[in-house]
Amino acid sequence: MNPNKALWEKGDFTAIAAMMRESGAALVKSLGLTPPARVRDLGCGDGTTAVPRAQLGVDVVGIDIAQNLIAAGNARAAQLGLRQLTFQEGDACNLHTVDNRSFDFTLTVFGAMFAPKPHDVAKEMVRVTKPGGRIVMGNWIPNDPTSFVSQLLKISSTYSPPPPEGFVSPMTWGVESHIVERFGQAGVPREKISMVKDTFTFSSPKPPTHLIDVFRQFYGPTMNAYDAAQKNGKVDELHRQLVDLANAQNKATNGGTAITATFMRVTVDV
Repeated sequence: MNPNKALWEKGDFTAIAAMMRESGAALVKSLGLTPPARVRDLGCGDGTTAVPRAQLGVDVVGIDIAQNLIAAGNARAAQLGLRQLTFQEGDACNLHTVDNRSFDFTLTVFGAMFAPKPHDVAKEMVRVTKPGGRIVMGNWIPNDPTSFVSQLLKISSTYSPPPPEGFVSPMTWGVESHIVERFGQAGVPREKISMVKDTFTFSSPKPPTHLIDVFRQFYGPTMNAYDAAQKNGKVDELHRQLVDLANAQNKATNGGTAITATFMRVTVDV
């Protein structure tokens, strides 16, 4: 099996996505999309941004590598009566089932950044987006102290096995020079690429310890870190570090969780 597919099917990102719904809807609203735009959501999960866009009446195709998330997304669309929303399995590195210039807008929020071949991802996003259309990416920023997920992944990586030879860190999608270079190789000039820091909030009525428990049980990279830490007798150490991180970044005052995570918002005019 494709190792990236195995990673994201190992857990169940829907449990984490449930705490990201409000920010997903807010981001979609900020994009100003209206019918008859045709939108592709790459690395869509179960529809954190695809569902609110479809609720605006926009035709949306969600594409994800994990079959369990595709099934969950289609179930959500059916439950909500969103006939203009469909979810399909696909690899961001090779969208062979998607025609050239077939979408007005391509969005990927914390999705395509995890695909293993970033240059191929950039080329594919440009290929399937119509001239005059837009690509928007949401990417975590490496070593950013205000980015909860960036810090969580950084801590997790110190307990995980070394990556395979040739591995390109997904966090490089949060670095301006890499973003410009990858889209440049896909034929996009620098002046058509803009970047700004934005925020996404993880919210729950439950305490931050619950958030870490959810990541431990359902988020592939964190699950792998805990598996490795278990073998090395360091589970308690890893868990304590992640709980301390969540508590430190939590802004809720009512016993719940409100952790605002900084990310890089990239806009590409095709």
